[in-house]
Amino acid sequence: MPFGLSRAARLADARWLAKGYGWAGWHCMVGWLRKWLVPLRKPIIFTAMDQTEFYSSQAGRKIQAPRHARARFAIGDVVKHRIYDFRGVVFDIDPVFANSDEWYEQIPEELRPRRDQPYYHLLAENEESSYVAYVSQQNLLIDRRGGPVDHPNVGELFDNFASGRYRLRASLTH
Repeated sequence: MPFGLSRAARLADARWLAKGYGWAGWHCMVGWLRKWLVPLRKPIIFTAMDQTEFYSSQAGRKIQAPRHARARFAIGDVVKHRIYDFRGVVFDIDPVFANSDEWYEQIPEELRPRRDQPYYHLLAENEESSYVAYVSQQNLLIDRRGGPVDHPNVGELFDNFASGRYRLRASLTH
């Protein structure tokens, strides 16, 4: 590093090197350009770290997903569908759509949700039956009615119902 640089210039150079742009990039910089130069793309190492993949048995393939996704609902929350008349308790969450393409294509196009959002596995019920549902985040709301969900498998996954949500059995937590 050349002698006589100010403390601010040395710190700017250290930040440049810490970002992984190397000495070659440092030597190409001109004083006033340092202030205005913005890298045109992220280093490849950071892009690869933003993604992960997992195997989905429902889809029969590996699914690409963001490393961090924000789910609006948690395991044990009691939710209802925004359009259709059913409610359920969340027992699993996928960070993105992780079911088969055939399943996705069966949804009418005008109602088809985006794939790049969390999808929830529900122990669901309506007035006629109990079943397992797979629903996108955009189609779910918290169920303000309160009461427990009348599904035969609730007792296998959850201990008790209090304050509008279920508590996952301790034997099923990490």
